[in-house]
Amino acid sequence: MVAALSPLAPKSYPDLPDIEGVRFATGAAGVRYKGRTDVMLALFDKGTQVAGVFTKSKCPSAPVDWCRARLAGGKARALVVNSGNANAFTGKNGAQAAKFTATLAGKATSAPAAEIFLASTGVIGEPLDASKFEGVFEKLAAAAAPNGLFEAAKAIMTTDTYPKVATARATIGGVEVLISGMAKGAGMIAPDMATMLAFVFTDAPIAAPALQSLLSKGAQGSFNSITVDSDTSTSDTLLIFATGAAAKRGAPQIALANDRRLASFRAALDGLLLDLAQQVVKDGEGARKFIEVKVECAASAAAAKKIALSIANSPLVKTAIAGEDANWGRIVMAVGKAGEKAERDRLAIWFNGVRVAYKGLRDPAYDEKQVSKLMQAQEIAIRVELGLGKGQATVWTCDLTKEYIAINGDYRS
Repeated sequence: MVAALSPLAPKSYPDLPDIEGVRFATGAAGVRYKGRTDVMLALFDKGTQVAGVFTKSKCPSAPVDWCRARLAGGKARALVVNSGNANAFTGKNGAQAAKFTATLAGKATSAPAAEIFLASTGVIGEPLDASKFEGVFEKLAAAAAPNGLFEAAKAIMTTDTYPKVATARATIGGVEVLISGMAKGAGMIAPDMATMLAFVFTDAPIAAPALQSLLSKGAQGSFNSITVDSDTSTSDTLLIFATGAAAKRGAPQIALANDRRLASFRAALDGLLLDLAQQVVKDGEGARKFIEVKVECAASAAAAKKIALSIANSPLVKTAIAGEDANWGRIVMAVGKAGEKAERDRLAIWFNGVRVAYKGLRDPAYDEKQVSKLMQAQEIAIRVELGLGKGQATVWTCDLTKEYIAINGDYRS
């Protein structure tokens, strides 16, 4: 089934500037459906640096294994992404399909296999017929252009209802650099190192080890702080590619992540990653409401994060919000089951800025009509104060609706 556009979809998209050293092309290989755009190719100039984080699933896809094995080289010349088939849980055939895909891409682009990165998204357990890419990559390589990022974002969609893109600008040594990215994901979202698929491109001259540090840290407060349905994908992949072209304009080469000249870039990258991650949540399958869960005054930051995720992943909390019911009792339940230190009589809870529970009791000033009206908003903020320490964390999720069941019940149909 084709899902309707999410009501949380952006009303407009940013202008995506061309990033020197990166070119994109998309095409239809018939991976699952004939005539549907389902493959994208990104080409990078020589010397492009790469870093990445991947799923911690114990059942990773063949493309995740392929990328991990090549990340240590730190260089990239091409990225191939297909939708319609995840090439996950496909055994030796999956590894062979990944290798054949890279071989075909290498022949079409003259890129060495060690510098070709792969990602696949779609159905798990179905063999990927990589022979469908024969003749496709040559056409894509010939058509690749710098302005193809938006079309590339559309090509990697599965149950997504809109393409997810973001862009930012920063300075390194007084020279402006560009950062743009795309992501896909709507279901099977409870990232553990990354989200389903996300790719970031920059012309900044940053060495791979420094990029790796920046990306790993940036993922913690963005992709690792979102959840749609508590399920971690076999295919989670987040990659960043730095062409270094800004060096031609005088940007200094950066070798270390703690270089003070990276302050602007780090802030811009973190903001872009959070933007993309929140777009994934706003396109959660069947989502009608975007939810922020903030936990404060916990025993530690780790405890706050675990409690926040307990709330955000609770089907009872998510369905109550879908029904526009300020059922703070379900928040109490989720805090209590998290397994972290909590004291009932210190607990306080807010919905959209209105305190509804305080010191183990319903707030004496609680006005159910007022709060019920607030619950009709598209964006809901839940704040929990534990009164135990200084630990805090924020995660983002969406509501759980009947549409989520419909989409996933028909997913392979």
